[in-house]
Amino acid sequence: MFSKKSDIPPGKNNIEAWWDCRTCGTQFAQSSKYTPSYFNEIESIRYALEPYIHSFAQFTRYHGKKVLEVGVGAGTDFLQWARAGALAYGIDLAQESIEHARIRLEQEKLRAVELRKGDAEAIDFPSDFFDLVYSWGVIHHSPDTPKALGEIVRVTKPGGEIRVMIYNRHSITALMVWLRRCVLAGRPWHSLSYAIANYVESPGTKAYTRREAISLLASLPVDEIDVQSILTWCDMATNSRSRLLKAFHRMLCRIGGNRAGWFLLLKAKKKHT
Repeated sequence: MFSKKSDIPPGKNNIEAWWDCRTCGTQFAQSSKYTPSYFNEIESIRYALEPYIHSFAQFTRYHGKKVLEVGVGAGTDFLQWARAGALAYGIDLAQESIEHARIRLEQEKLRAVELRKGDAEAIDFPSDFFDLVYSWGVIHHSPDTPKALGEIVRVTKPGGEIRVMIYNRHSITALMVWLRRCVLAGRPWHSLSYAIANYVESPGTKAYTRREAISLLASLPVDEIDVQSILTWCDMATNSRSRLLKAFHRMLCRIGGNRAGWFLLLKAKKKHT
């Protein structure tokens, strides 16, 4: 179904080690680690670059509801669940991410019901337990993404919601990674999937087409499936210092529109049995 990614599939230890050294979102912070200003920078930049997270997650709708976040990263979205009064549970493969989320909650005098190290492919919670399971940009890093998605659905209550973001292979960002890392490097025979697996974040990163994402969800006990792509700051080269590169990205964005966006936003509801 998918193009060849790389010669040797990475183990979870490699992925865990990678993220333990590079907690998602922290690359933009200039302040000393774990200080309030450090966390405020991470939060401010995250939602400036990705403002659509709020409309997708709908944090304030889940007051008093059981919410699991799979992959808490620096704890920025996880904090929003706690602020909104959700019964917040969180897991992450990287202990460094758990520490970020724990310290951030302590600084704001908020609490989680449970926050611990965990594997998206083997979620250690009962079936039919959560009102919402949310994951932003995480399970495409898992060696077995379909298994991780299946686990997310398993622990969701019948009638509960699944909200997940994964990467879009048919995107401007994927194209530019391939052009830069494969074509311009003299290896044009490598696929988009190869380029993403080897040059985007942790080893073995995957990206899916909209059709593939729908197929993954359709194989699970869910309905009301909705899969949309959205243009991102990566597609627009927002952080680039090159005017020429920005202009090229803007042209591609005008041609491709949201269908060429790097983020695939997946929503579904678990079926009643």
